[in-house]
Order: sequence, then C-alpha cells, then structure tokens
Amino acid sequence: MIYAKNTIQYECEAIQKNTEKKHLSPKKHKQTDFFIADIFNNLTFQDDIASMEHPLFALKAGDIKTRKYEHNNFSIVIAPNAEYGMATIHDKDIWIYCISKLMQAIYEEKEISRTVHFTIYDYLITTNRHTSGSDYSRAKDALERLRGTSITTNIETAQTREAHGFGLIDAWRVVEEKDGRMVRVSVTLPDWLYRSITANQVLTISPDYFRLRKPLDRRIYELARKHCGNQKEWKIGLELLLRKTGSSEKLKGFRQSIKSLVATNELPDYSVAYDLESDMVIFTQKSN
Repeated sequence: MIYAKNTIQYECEAIQKNTEKKHLSPKKHKQTDFFIADIFNNLTFQDDIASMEHPLFALKAGDIKTRKYEHNNFSIVIAPNAEYGMATIHDKDIWIYCISKLMQAIYEEKEISRTVHFTIYDYLITTNRHTSGSDYSRAKDALERLRGTSITTNIETAQTREAHGFGLIDAWRVVEEKDGRMVRVSVTLPDWLYRSITANQVLTISPDYFRLRKPLDRRIYELARKHCGNQKEWKIGLELLLRKTGSSEKLKGFRQSIKSLVATNELPDYSVAYDLESDMVIFTQKSN
C-alpha cells in the first residue's frame, strides 16, 4: 500500500540517489569461523516491552538534563549521573544482551537470577561492535551510565504497578587481566526488569537493530516493533510519534528523518510510509 505517493515521491527519490546505507552500518564480523557463528546462532535477541514503550534512554551522548515524560497514567523522571551523563540507547545494548541471555537460559530450562555473567568479547561481537581496547573502555563507561542513571516512575510490569526509584542496573562487576582489558562481566538487573523477563514480557528484535547508526532510528524501530508486532500495519500521528521517541528534535527535522527512512527502506522488519495530508506515519511488516 502506498500513502500520499504524489506528495513525497520526488523528494524521496532525490534522497535515495544520494544515500548508500545511510541508516545501517555494515556487519563488522562475518560469521566465517565456528566460534563466532556459534555466538550468533545460539542467541535470539529480546527486548523488554516496558522500555520499548517508554523513552528511558537518552538519544544523544553527554546528555546531562533531567527529563520528564508523561503518557496516559504513566510518569517517568530520568536523571543522569553527574560524571558520566545519561545512559543512551546505545548503552541499552547491554540490557538487551542480558535479557537475551536470560531468555535463552529459560528456554533451555536452566536456573537464572538477576545477575548475568558473560564475556565482554561475546557482547561486542554479537552487538556488531569492534573489539579494540577503546571498545572495551566504552563498554565499561556504558556500565557506569546504566548504574548511575536514576529512574523514578510508576511503570507497570507483570501486572504490578509501583512508584519507586532505581538505577537502570543495580550493580556491575568486571574482571580484568593485567593489561587492563576486561574479560568477564557480571551485571545485576533491577527487580522490575527481572520481573518482566520472568513474566515473558519481552519481544524478539532483529539482529540488524544493532546495525542502526542513529539513536532515533533505534527508538523508532522499538516503537514499531512494540505497536505493530504481528499486525500488518500500525499508524501514528507524526507529532505523537516524536513525543513517544523522547527526542528533543523539532517537528520539522523529525519529519525529514521519517522521510529519509521512507526513502531508504532500511528500518529492519518494517517499511515506513508517510502520509503528508494526514501527517500520519504508517509502519507495515516487510515480507520475508
């Protein structure tokens, strides 16, 4: 189905001519050796529904501004760490990785707890990152931001609503070799997130999510996956979509971002259309 084709067709065609994988980064690790292939093949990526719905993570690095978000009966106040700033949506990859590891263990009928143990190499590989020393350091900084970012909310998980404050993770621990490189990591998740996992309030996401370059694109994908789900289509007004992303971008700039996604068709799992007359964004499932 095509929406408002005549009103945006030529603009989108112009964007396409100047765009080569504008939104998706290349795959950094080819699955050529058995070890890497085993990492990819045995892990299905999962994200929790509550954080897909609500903008808990900053969309830009270095954000030190306390943010407030209200929608229907939910309210969220997100305060950054004074030294490390707000946890970003790229930092959320650690969350997704931990959720995925726990869901895999549940599927395999293994005992689980709020503390997840993993090697930093596996995390970097599976989330499409490089494995240089700086990438290890950035992962450690991400853990600091996740621990330091404070959330106060009445968010509901597993049919339980409660008003409380918490960090995005409760604790983390890193074992380092003598050269300072991180080897093993332990991350303790907050109670409410663990409750979501054990109640199976998660959704599978595409591995290509980690290839999305722009934080806004990742947030838009989360919302599309949450609301479109297995439906054929999901429609939302442009202004409401902007508010749900938590972005501070102006409406005019956000409209251009949506038009770019329409033109490139690079959003994983979903095609994006924009109806100029109604100012509606339409997500439809891509055919396999």
